[in-house]
Amino acid sequence: MVTIAMPAWNEEPYIEACLRSVQAQDYPRERLEILVADGGSTDRTRELLAALAVDDPRIRVIDNPERLQAAGLNRLIRAARGEIVVRMDVHCEYAPTYVRTCVETLEQTGADNVGGAQRAKAKTAFQQALCAALASPVGVGGARYRDATAEGFVDTVFLGAFRRAIFARIGLYDPKAITNEDAELNQRLLAAGGSIYLSPAIEVHYYPRDSFATLAKQYWKYGRGRARTLLKLGRFPTVRPLIPFAMVVGASALVLLPPLWPLAPLAFAGYALATGAEAVRVASPLGLRGMATAWAIFPVLHASHGAGFAGGLLRYLRAPDWGPVETVEERPILRAV
Repeated sequence: MVTIAMPAWNEEPYIEACLRSVQAQDYPRERLEILVADGGSTDRTRELLAALAVDDPRIRVIDNPERLQAAGLNRLIRAARGEIVVRMDVHCEYAPTYVRTCVETLEQTGADNVGGAQRAKAKTAFQQALCAALASPVGVGGARYRDATAEGFVDTVFLGAFRRAIFARIGLYDPKAITNEDAELNQRLLAAGGSIYLSPAIEVHYYPRDSFATLAKQYWKYGRGRARTLLKLGRFPTVRPLIPFAMVVGASALVLLPPLWPLAPLAFAGYALATGAEAVRVASPLGLRGMATAWAIFPVLHASHGAGFAGGLLRYLRAPDWGPVETVEERPILRAV
């Protein structure tokens, strides 16, 4: 038995297409339930969900008054009947084999959480350049979950499919986490002796941000969430999240400290040349405009994440907002008759 767990809020343009892709899964219908946590949508999201549920009683809507994704996921996990919980986002496209492959990978590997790569998909010219930048180790620091060909045990995956029993062992999502809730949960899972597996056969695509402003805001929030996780758990599985912060600190020191001024031109020129060369490598099929956009995207990713991390350290050192995480009870495994 599998539970689809999907948080949502004001998703009128996307919710119907997303749920249709869930309904099109080749997993047995009688072994699949579809739960949506709605954060009080003010558009037609609830109306569309109700219409879909009339024809498909597997769809159930659960209220999420806290509105945060993490809090909504916790409500869904508590209500889940499935032995396996497949966490989904509305702004994604799922291959028809997605759920079945997640279940098969869990069984074959013995992992507690499995997932696929975070494959970016573009509709606009900006998104094409962003997809190219996100495919580069310069953009994402060599994160394996960004590589569609990578496979093996990792520190985190995109979204994830969990054995529900793991939440009885390590607890639910951090309900106050605004971002980074997946990485924070996976870090606790690994610390408890669990394992996470990345499979190229698990196929899902998502649409990234479509402007410099929305991208900067997103990565600032990512950095802030990473800082909160570090302060809460005391460590990271890898040093990758610290690299943008170190870059921002270094750049600030070069600008603010007079003894370092002679080094600044060389350092900034080196950064510009390195990111420019990488933009040419990853975005050359997009032409000059695409390469220029990708070149400009790199510093936005690095500076926004690094500045957000610094802001998060200041915010959460002053006023931590986390406490003990809740757990769920283990349940008997439900089998279809």
